[in-house]
Amino acid sequence: MKDKTAIVTGGTRGIGKAIVLELAKNGCNVAFNYARSDELANALVKEIELLGVKALAKKADVSDFESAKNMVKEVKDNFGQIDILVNNAGITKDKLLALMGENDWNDVINTNLKSVYNFSKAVIMTMVKQKRGSILNITSVSGIAGVAGQVNYSASKAGMIGFTKALAKEVGKANVNVNAIACGFIETDMTSSLPEEYKKKMTDMTSLKRFGKPEEVAKIAMFLLSDDAKYITGHVLTVDGGLAL
Repeated sequence: MKDKTAIVTGGTRGIGKAIVLELAKNGCNVAFNYARSDELANALVKEIELLGVKALAKKADVSDFESAKNMVKEVKDNFGQIDILVNNAGITKDKLLALMGENDWNDVINTNLKSVYNFSKAVIMTMVKQKRGSILNITSVSGIAGVAGQVNYSASKAGMIGFTKALAKEVGKANVNVNAIACGFIETDMTSSLPEEYKKKMTDMTSLKRFGKPEEVAKIAMFLLSDDAKYITGHVLTVDGGLAL
């Protein structure tokens, strides 16, 4: 990872932050976007720089193509190259379909799925021209099995899986890898707000009887983004403690 450059969407919290720090620890310069907290973003920049690599934080709307394109251009102008893209940004707006408003659908699809198009589209020609690159999409077991009350989230995450496999076929000849991690329940802000009764039920359904940690996902992401995984592409690796079993 030394002297490589990565972009991570949704990088200030949870899985995104863990991946940002894991990349930086391994010598990678890291740019990340965030939606809200300047304070969290600035603190993360300092944390990255203490690891001896470059950092760039950008307040950008991942659902807007122009914002994604401008961020990618800024990263390339500052760091000279883009080797890695991690599409991690995601939200939930859980409701039964009968109660789900159009905005609940659009917001989740645009943040979770359209953002993958936006950033992948913005970086892909750079990666193809330089004949190297890795894209990693952080999806969910909800996109594999489906979850009641999450038709918007499950649809967005299933879309990411189809996107991963199709793009892997398009750009493999240019030495660009495209993979995905399908996460189960991970200890993040998103899962901390779940009712305790529901969390216990989900924990009991996993083989390992616990939620995963963001750092565990980050270690697997590091492998899939490394040269050790150059013969893996179009793959969706389930990291769920046995939930989907």
